[in-house]
Amino acid sequence: MRKMFLTLVGLCVFCSAGIGAFAQDANSKESENFYVYADKNAPSNHFIPSGWMGDSNDIKFNDQATEEKASGTTAMKITYTAKRSQNQGWAGIYWQSAQNNWGDKDTGFNLSNFNKLSFFAKGANGGEVITTIKVGGITKNPATGETLSFPDTANIEYGPIRLTNEWQEFYVNLVGADLSYINGGLCLIFNADQAGGEQTIYIDEVRYEYDPDLKKEKETTNFPFYVYADSNSLDNHFIPSGWMPDARAALDIKFDLNWKDTPYSGDSCIRIEYKNASGTRWAGIYWQTPANNWGTVPNAGFNLQGAEKLTFWARGEKGGEVINEFKMGGLSGGEYMDSDSASTPPIQLTKEWAKHEIDLTGRDLSYVIGGFAWATNIDVNNPEGIVFYIDEIKYE
Repeated sequence: MRKMFLTLVGLCVFCSAGIGAFAQDANSKESENFYVYADKNAPSNHFIPSGWMGDSNDIKFNDQATEEKASGTTAMKITYTAKRSQNQGWAGIYWQSAQNNWGDKDTGFNLSNFNKLSFFAKGANGGEVITTIKVGGITKNPATGETLSFPDTANIEYGPIRLTNEWQEFYVNLVGADLSYINGGLCLIFNADQAGGEQTIYIDEVRYEYDPDLKKEKETTNFPFYVYADSNSLDNHFIPSGWMPDARAALDIKFDLNWKDTPYSGDSCIRIEYKNASGTRWAGIYWQTPANNWGTVPNAGFNLQGAEKLTFWARGEKGGEVINEFKMGGLSGGEYMDSDSASTPPIQLTKEWAKHEIDLTGRDLSYVIGGFAWATNIDVNNPEGIVFYIDEIKYE
């Protein structure tokens, strides 16, 4: 089932996949909770925080912090520096059923008797952001799109959430999800733009539970649905990770998601500087979900059916800058591609903010992984390069 935006609970998707031959049975509904983390070295702990991803050097992890705890004697303390040390702009940790098990070991658990993942969390100061909390999701090889030997039977997401400096309890609604084989028991993902700088969070009492009164959430999409509102807005969806035509684009593009000088609205806008330093003569960026997804990640797209247009505001530094196209959709580099695409004709920008839109009437928006994109080339622009700005990108 394709990913939908959920009110109250966040993002939740389901997928059917092969069940490991020897899934370990977890506790029944009537018995104790099934813990990811209770305390450091607690016998009830399951899963290992071994699957580090993205800018992994930006994460400092301590699973025996004593200065803050929701219960017991210890809690997990995670500091995310947001320094983009490996040029990804995000970082995350998977708690796996066996150390570094990315789907090649048959060690998953059968969690079918549970219907929610609960946890306590707080920030060191308040205002810290966890972009995504996941259950499952280790299903396909991200490079090839091939099904793993022992894939998770679910891929459920919740978030983003902004923490306070007091302990709060959160939960991920798992009603209706196939939990018969779970290797990725928990995944936390942080985004550099939403974090806005170094942040420290605490997580405690992470456990699977059964709640007889919990109901399946209604799947809806609320509009406007933002690609970009402000640099650290929790309303943002999609990540500007798809730099084109290849790694050489990093030589041509300077990108600032938090430009404070005269945004169209809010406290920030996007500033983009393009020069033909690599000699490729063109460049662009795709906003993707998740990061670097060209169509190989299953169950990743948003269902944006009901949107009539994609609108955004743009201006040039000097006026006269030409963007060959602004676009949505069109990613087709794997099995799980965008369901449709639409774009603008070439646009010549002025020095003043101007609103532009992409008509989505009649488009199939049931599965969108490429939320927004721009592309231009040096031949239609000043040979020395251009600077332009974008703000308020949203589906309406």
